[in-house]
Amino acid sequence: MNFQTLLRVEIADTYLDTAFRRAKDAVARLRAGQLHGLRLDKSRQVELERISAVRGSLTASLNGILHSFPSLDTLPPFYNELVKCSLEYPELKQALGAINWCSSRVSQFASIYADKIKQCRDLQVISRYRREYYGRAASILKQIADQLVYLEQARKTMKEFPTVKTSLFTASIFGFPNVGKTTLLMKLTGSSPEIKDYAFTTKTLNVGNMVANNQRIQIIDTPGTLNRFDKMNAIEKQAYLVNRHLAQMIVYVFDITEPFPLDKQIALYEQVKKGRTDVLIYLSKTDVLDKKMVDDFKKKYPIVSLEQIKQQLVKKATGFRPEEIPKKV
Repeated sequence: MNFQTLLRVEIADTYLDTAFRRAKDAVARLRAGQLHGLRLDKSRQVELERISAVRGSLTASLNGILHSFPSLDTLPPFYNELVKCSLEYPELKQALGAINWCSSRVSQFASIYADKIKQCRDLQVISRYRREYYGRAASILKQIADQLVYLEQARKTMKEFPTVKTSLFTASIFGFPNVGKTTLLMKLTGSSPEIKDYAFTTKTLNVGNMVANNQRIQIIDTPGTLNRFDKMNAIEKQAYLVNRHLAQMIVYVFDITEPFPLDKQIALYEQVKKGRTDVLIYLSKTDVLDKKMVDDFKKKYPIVSLEQIKQQLVKKATGFRPEEIPKKV
């Protein structure tokens, strides 16, 4: 899901200024060549055109916001919980409901005043009806001014959400910062995210893909944490929700050169594997480790190689071992 397409939400005055300007332009075009009949008829045409232009501009802007934001009740569980932990969920729903209400009311009043103008035979009253509609439309829009401001704040937050495919078979690479997770992602998928040699490098979820038997396997590099959920920062919460709602396999990365104390890495591993049977262990940086250290660690934990991770991913995602995948004829 991609939240980059969310429309910028302007303040109420911006939408009103745009609507009134479009009404002015529409009347100018009308007067330039399509205004016919007696003075009363011309006045009706002008005022109806103004109301129609304001109605069209405001409803298009408001409905554009509604169509831009996803339907919260039908979001996949990963994104639904991400919204709830990143934003005030009831306030977001209320704000979107206010936009829908405003669009409906602007349109309803346009119909009411258009009917009044069509039936009126007094030039001054016709003009007054149009001004009343302008006032009503402005009043209605300003009633949702706070909701518009909140939606723009929400949009900025949601644009930072990761773009992941919730329908794909997904594996996550998990572990403490700077233990080699992003390097492993690159080896598995060929993706080349920026890698720097200091802790807390991953500022967003890095996503890569393998393809086996014409099926994409999504692999997500996620930062680890020992914090409670309410103490996690935004990226840590995203990682937690990936493991909870998306990951059908987890590759836990240990680094016994100990950029983080080994006992903390073990504690996080024990936390991650609770209730799961699909957690693989990968030992990074073996090229700089003493062979005895590696052998001693293997005696305690069932380490898998890069090739074994690939085999496990392919088998679980496709139902075939790599060598069993049917060859194309």
